[in-house]
Amino acid sequence: MVDLKEEFGRGNNGTIKIVELKKVKQKSKMIEKFVQEFKRAVRDSRYERRPLIEEFKQYMNRTIRRKFIEAERSPRNIEQWYERVTNSDRHWKESRQEEERLRGRRETGSSSPR
Repeated sequence: MVDLKEEFGRGNNGTIKIVELKKVKQKSKMIEKFVQEFKRAVRDSRYERRPLIEEFKQYMNRTIRRKFIEAERSPRNIEQWYERVTNSDRHWKESRQEEERLRGRRETGSSSPR
């Protein structure tokens, strides 16, 4: 992959950072990895407040985005977005693990705690 600085010379660092930011998309990445990449890309991009939140929402998974937009109390700033989506993902993973554990107990007929 061609480094943008090499491709366009020294240029405007803010512009280069914006181009880098636009390449960060969640797709099938875990949300924590996406948040880390987004934070790295946003440094020195000059994005802040509402435009930064809009960029974050635009590049995250549509299902996750919809969940938070439709929430009774949607995050108000970018740090709340980072925290809430990361915590939500963590809770979802824990829930899945618990369901798998309980399913395994039902399948083996075990009712005593481990």
